[in-house]
Amino acid sequence: MRKRTLIPLIIAVPVILGLGFALYQRAEAPPEAARLLPECDAMVYVKLNTLRSATHFDSSPVTRSPYFQQFVDATGIVPERDLDELALAMHRVPATEPRKPGSPIAEVFTSEVFVGRFDGQRLTHYLSSTASSRENYAGVDIFTVPVDGEILRVAQLGYDIIAISNMPQAEQIHSMVDRSRASGLSSPGSSLLAAHYADVPQLPLPAQAWGIGHIGLPFSQNGYITVMGLQLPLPEDTDLIASLRYSGSLHLRVVEIAPNDEAAQHTVETLTTILNILRALGAENLQAQPARDPAAVAMHDILSSATLAQHGKRAELDAAATGEEMKALSAAHRPDAGESPLPAGASKK
Repeated sequence: MRKRTLIPLIIAVPVILGLGFALYQRAEAPPEAARLLPECDAMVYVKLNTLRSATHFDSSPVTRSPYFQQFVDATGIVPERDLDELALAMHRVPATEPRKPGSPIAEVFTSEVFVGRFDGQRLTHYLSSTASSRENYAGVDIFTVPVDGEILRVAQLGYDIIAISNMPQAEQIHSMVDRSRASGLSSPGSSLLAAHYADVPQLPLPAQAWGIGHIGLPFSQNGYITVMGLQLPLPEDTDLIASLRYSGSLHLRVVEIAPNDEAAQHTVETLTTILNILRALGAENLQAQPARDPAAVAMHDILSSATLAQHGKRAELDAAATGEEMKALSAAHRPDAGESPLPAGASKK
C-alpha cells in the first residue's frame, strides 16, 4: 500500500516543480510582444488594456484622418478599444542623402507588434485590396502597403498579433515572423531586451509602460537629447531605462546607466541645476498670473515632487503626477486630432 502511494508522489513532485519553474519563468520573462521585436537601438512597451481599465481613455472621442478612418471602417479594428499591448522598436539608420548643417545624421524607423482582438479575414481582405505587393515568408503573408510615400510591411503573426515595420528592407519583419515561430519562452528576444530587461524598474509593482535603449532617439538634435527646446546634458546614444506606472496617480522613473560613477554624478548635478531653474521659473510665472492657471499649477507641483539620486553608475529621476494634475495638463495641450497608434509605423520619427 505504501509503495502504491509513494510511486505517484515520486512522479508528481518533479512534475509540480517543473510546472512551478515554468510559471516562474513566464512571470519573470519579458512580454511576448516585446520578445517578438527585431534587433533595434531602443524599444518601448505599453500594456494598453491595464491603462484602459484605469483611465477609460477608450471613452474619449477620437478624430481620425480620412485614411485611418477608412482602415477602421474596413477592418472593424478600433485601436483604443481593441488593442491590449503595444511594443515598438526604433532603428537608427545613417542618412544617405548629403547632410545640411544642423540636419539629423540619421533617420529613425520603427517596427511594432500589436496584441489585441482582430477579425483576421476582414484585415486580410483590406490589406489585399491596398497592398502594392504580397510576400509569403515562412508560411506568413506579408503585405507591402504604400502610405504617404513610404512603404509599410504588415503581417498577422497569430489570431491576436499583428507585426508592422516601415524599414526600407524586409529583414525586420522577417525577424518578427521567425521569432513568432519559436516555441514558448525559447526566444529571449533581441540582444537589447536580453541585456537590460532585468533593469526595468517596477516601482515596485509591474509597470504598464517601459522603455530601454537609446530612448533619446526621437528627441535627438545635434548629437544631444532636446525636449521642448531644452537640451539635456545627455548624448543621444545614452542608454536609458524608463518605467511608467498608473495607480490613481502616475509614477515615472528614468535611469541612466553611465560609463562610471563620475559621469552619473555629473548627470545628477546638471539635471538638479536645470530642475531648480525650471522650478524657479514656474514659481515666478504663477506669481505673475492674476488667475492661477491649472496647467501651470500642475506642472509646478510635478516639478516640485521630482527627485534625483545617484547609485553608483546609475543616475535616477523619479517623478509623480496625480490624476487631477494629468487632467489639467491634458486639457491645456489637447491635440487637434488624436491619431490612433496603428499608423505610427507609417511615418518616420
